[in-house]
Amino acid sequence: MDTTGCWLWYFDLQDSLKMASAEDIQVKELDKRASGQAFEVILGAPAPDSKGEFPLSPPKKKDVSLEEIQRKLDAAEERRKNHEAEVLKHLAEKREHEKEVLQKAMEENNNFSKMAEEKLQLKMEANKENRTALMAAMNEKFKEKVCEFC
Repeated sequence: MDTTGCWLWYFDLQDSLKMASAEDIQVKELDKRASGQAFEVILGAPAPDSKGEFPLSPPKKKDVSLEEIQRKLDAAEERRKNHEAEVLKHLAEKREHEKEVLQKAMEENNNFSKMAEEKLQLKMEANKENRTALMAAMNEKFKEKVCEFC
């Protein structure tokens, strides 16, 4: 096992050393350089009594009563109802917001239409006044020309 450059192996090695005795460990120096050293650590075979304490069978489950099952089912149903109510509330709020946005857009559109209509009316009145003034000026010139021929 080469431990140069890998700190994780160092910590795994430290954990293994804690579990093994000194007689079970062999250390061989592989390489020695100015930049560092490399070692091979050989651990002996695990002792037969050092097996981990793993149960052969899974732990037995606790017997669950009908009342406990019913209580859990009722709690799950209550959670579903609460979740559904939250979703419906969220949808209602979203629809209300959409209605408000549409109402505001319609009001702005109506205001814009009214303002545009008022501007158009003012332009038309100004145009009519200008045309009337122009026609009056032309009539005056025409009368002057007619009077010259008379």
